[in-house]
Amino acid sequence: MRTSPSGAFCCNMEFRSARQAILQLLGTVAPAALPALLEWMRTTREFDEFTQDNNDTILKNIAEDLRNCLPLETMLSSERLALQKIQQRPEPTVHVDAFLYDEDFIDSLCEEGKMSRNYCMVCGSHQTAPLGFISHSFSLMELKFIYQHVLPDLSGKLLVDVGSRLGTVLYGVKSSLWTYSTFGKYFLLLATVLPATIQDKGISTKQKQGYLYSSALQLYGVELNGDFCQLQEMIIKKYQFTDRIKVLHADICTQDALLQNADVVIMNNVFEYFLDEVEQARAWEYISHNVRKQGSLLVTVPSIEESLSGLQVNIQLSPWVEEVPLNYDVYPGKDIDREALEQIHLYKIL
Repeated sequence: MRTSPSGAFCCNMEFRSARQAILQLLGTVAPAALPALLEWMRTTREFDEFTQDNNDTILKNIAEDLRNCLPLETMLSSERLALQKIQQRPEPTVHVDAFLYDEDFIDSLCEEGKMSRNYCMVCGSHQTAPLGFISHSFSLMELKFIYQHVLPDLSGKLLVDVGSRLGTVLYGVKSSLWTYSTFGKYFLLLATVLPATIQDKGISTKQKQGYLYSSALQLYGVELNGDFCQLQEMIIKKYQFTDRIKVLHADICTQDALLQNADVVIMNNVFEYFLDEVEQARAWEYISHNVRKQGSLLVTVPSIEESLSGLQVNIQLSPWVEEVPLNYDVYPGKDIDREALEQIHLYKIL
C-alpha cells in the first residue's frame, strides 16, 4: 500500500525534506506514466520561475543598463542609413531591440502609452493595422537557442560576432560559464533523489547528470559604429568581462586574420540596414574569401541565400558551406517566437 505524499508538503521546506517529498510523490506514480512525467519535467516552462539562474539575472541587468543609455527605439543619430532604410519599408516599421525589450516589457510600455503595436491607416479613424517590428539584436530566447541547441562545445574556440552592436552575443557566451541547462538541472535532481529501480528505467547516464556549458577561449566583437563600441566597453568593464571579450572598432573588411582563425562567426542581420548594395556585396565577398577554416561554423540571420539575393556577387555556396539542419522544435508547448528561431541558420565551412 502506497502512502499519500500530501502530508510531506509544507511551506519553506529544507533540502532534505523537499527531496523526501519528491521521492514520495514519484513513488505514487504509475510505472506506465513515469516516462511521460519525466518528459514533462524536462520540457515544461512551469518551473522557470524556480530555475532562473544567475546568468539570466546578469543578462537582464545588462539590458537594464543599456536601456538607461539609449532612446526607446534603440537607434542612434549616427545610424543614418539604417534609419533611412527602416523609413523606406512598405509598411510602417519601428525598431524594437529584442534583447532590451521582450514581449512582456513591450506590453507594459503599450499599457503606459509609451509604445503602440498598431498605426492608424486613416488619421483619426479606427482603421488600424499592426506596426512592423524589427530588431538588430538577438532576444534572450534566441541566445539560449543558439548556445544550447545550435552551437557545440566552444571550449578553446575563437568566436567572432560581426556587427556586435550592443554586444549581446558576447555577453551570452560569457554568462554561460558554469550554467546548467534546464535539462541538466532536472535530471541532476532526479538522479540524486530517485531510487535505482526508477533511474534504470530508460534514462541514460548522460541524462542523469547535469552538464556544463563550455566557454569560448576568445570572444571578439567587430563593430563599425563607435557609439556602440563605447556602450559595449562600458558593459564589459562593469561586469568584469575583460579577460576574454574584446571589441574592435573596425570595418569587418579589414579583419582578414581574425576571420581566417575564427572557429565560429555569427552574423545577425549585419549588412542589409547598414550598407548600400555595393558595400554589402563587397562585405560578403570578403567574408566568403576569409571565413575558410575547414570545419568552422557560420551562424547567420537570415540565411546566406536570402542575404545574397539581389546582390551582384560571384559567390558559389556549394563549394564553400554546407547548411546544417536545425531542430526548431526543442521547446515543445512553450510560448516562443518560432518564426524568429527559424530565421537562424547554421553552416559548416567545407
